[in-house]
Amino acid sequence: MTDRTIKAVHAAYRDDIADLITRRPVPGPAVDQVDPFLFLNHHGPQTYRPGNSGLPFGPHPHRGFETVTFILEGSLAHMDTGGHESIIHAGGVQWMTAGSGLIHAELSPPEFKRDGGDMEILQLWVNLPSTLKMTTPRYTGVQADGIPSIPAGEGAILHLVSGEYEGKTGPVDSLTGVFMSMVSLPAGADATLPAPKDRSVFFYVVRGHVSMGEASAKSFDLVEFAHDGETITVSSSDGAFLLFGHADPIGEPVVAHGPFVMNTEQEIRDAIADYQAGKFNRAPENV
Repeated sequence: MTDRTIKAVHAAYRDDIADLITRRPVPGPAVDQVDPFLFLNHHGPQTYRPGNSGLPFGPHPHRGFETVTFILEGSLAHMDTGGHESIIHAGGVQWMTAGSGLIHAELSPPEFKRDGGDMEILQLWVNLPSTLKMTTPRYTGVQADGIPSIPAGEGAILHLVSGEYEGKTGPVDSLTGVFMSMVSLPAGADATLPAPKDRSVFFYVVRGHVSMGEASAKSFDLVEFAHDGETITVSSSDGAFLLFGHADPIGEPVVAHGPFVMNTEQEIRDAIADYQAGKFNRAPENV
């Protein structure tokens, strides 16, 4: 197997939400999407004081795609109009298929607002093909101990969220066969990661510094790969943590308007009308 070549390294840009430190590598000035990966917000890392207001993501709608939320530090409370409710702690993941339409809230639980603490969260948006955009919404919340940790090289560990790796299966059954993981690289470690040819690779350096042959990337960098090899070999002299996944590109028109991602302007108008008409069910209560 041969390693993929690197097309570009894209630095995330700051786009804070009130007092919430936020960086966004995609979409960015030079990369609109990594089809089907549409959007990534990196919130934190930061420390909240006791008596804080917590995260600002109260009830809001989505249609046409999936949100995958990685809780790296702190805790996150989820509630949606599909009847799903959970509190996921550090190391866990929330995977929500908005599909035909959901209203959800992602907020800090009462204990975090009372006591404060460290917070760092990633939220990735994954597009759905036209045939699945109106699929029935669903949700999976997984704590850290439900995510398999698998050796991925000399000292490296791959935390498997969805897909298969080394005979293990991730806890999330992706509708579109997305492989998604987090990769821990202690100082001096290296990993050989699967990148099947013709699949789009999502590779984001959450923290640390990594090398891939003669190329390198640092914290808050998105690495864009060509569709030419079948593996990615990565190492870190001082330690690093990555968000790594791959998926089949969809290759369809993307029309996005706020929390809705569809294929046409008319479908966006329909989504707004359905939301305003209450067809996304009721808003979550007691948040």
